[in-house]
Amino acid sequence: MTVGETTNNRGNLAELADTTTRIRRAVEAVIEGKREVVKLAITVMLAEGHLLIEDVPGVGKTMLAKALAKSVDCSVRRVQFTPDLLPSDITGVSIYNQEQHEFEFKPGAIFANIVVGDEINRASPKTQSALLECMEEHQVTVDGVTYELGTPFMVIATQNPIEMEGTYPLPEAQRDRFMARLSMGYPSDQAELAMLDSHGQSSPLDALEAVSDATQIARLIEIVRTIHVSPQVRRYAIDLVTATRNSSELRLGASPRATLHLLRAARAAAALDDRDYVLPDDMQDLVVAVLSHRLLPTAESQIGRRSTEDIVTDIVARVPVPDDGRSRRSAS
Repeated sequence: MTVGETTNNRGNLAELADTTTRIRRAVEAVIEGKREVVKLAITVMLAEGHLLIEDVPGVGKTMLAKALAKSVDCSVRRVQFTPDLLPSDITGVSIYNQEQHEFEFKPGAIFANIVVGDEINRASPKTQSALLECMEEHQVTVDGVTYELGTPFMVIATQNPIEMEGTYPLPEAQRDRFMARLSMGYPSDQAELAMLDSHGQSSPLDALEAVSDATQIARLIEIVRTIHVSPQVRRYAIDLVTATRNSSELRLGASPRATLHLLRAARAAAALDDRDYVLPDDMQDLVVAVLSHRLLPTAESQIGRRSTEDIVTDIVARVPVPDDGRSRRSAS
């Protein structure tokens, strides 16, 4: 790498750090005490992924999605998923224009840079499946005509645990299209007390102003794509994913798409840590969020109350870590 390329990389990472810091501070003004959750959401956005936020009602899932969307000056659409929502409400529909005597396409809610899908698992599986093409190929096909979606494009979906009344399980194909899943968790006492002060009279979301725009986010995504991943670290990603396929505790392992998502997320995490190369530690930090929601445990694992998060954590402990001399944990 030449001196000019190194200087350019440092400048790109500085720009990324400045923008993402402003976004993080804007979101944290709304979401109290959840720095790691906010960081993961920004990581997924920079990695061109989609985010699934799963937790019980009332812990701020929708608030996080709306705060992240509002912090970026771009087109945002919100979809409230209900049992009577139709696929055409999401993708759009062709309507006959009597004046022009031809069909005219009316875009659905998916035509936005950031789409907030609230309580996605309260819609029927047929409606949920309307998102499959959009999330994977960034396009929509209606009546045989394909329409491209804008850049950047991100789906931030919230869902309640499947045990909740009136929910449908997400199809495996759709879960696999979400780069990462996170849980909000209950706030600490201090954070909840701060929330009572800040949210008591008015919502801080009303005062939140955009600190970036779609053009800048698209540029940051391009910067993340240039982050170097060594052959050893690539092999480590494959070893982690292959271990899920060979695990006796899982009846469905992670897909090749999961490997790609893990690599992209690790690139974004490295960039956020002001590095132009990926460490095995980046993948270890992200592997549970990226892989666990795609996996299906065996009946024995379910009886033993072994969650997919537990199984992935054990896999990370077993898979040998490549020694490239730059691991944060090996250094410590």
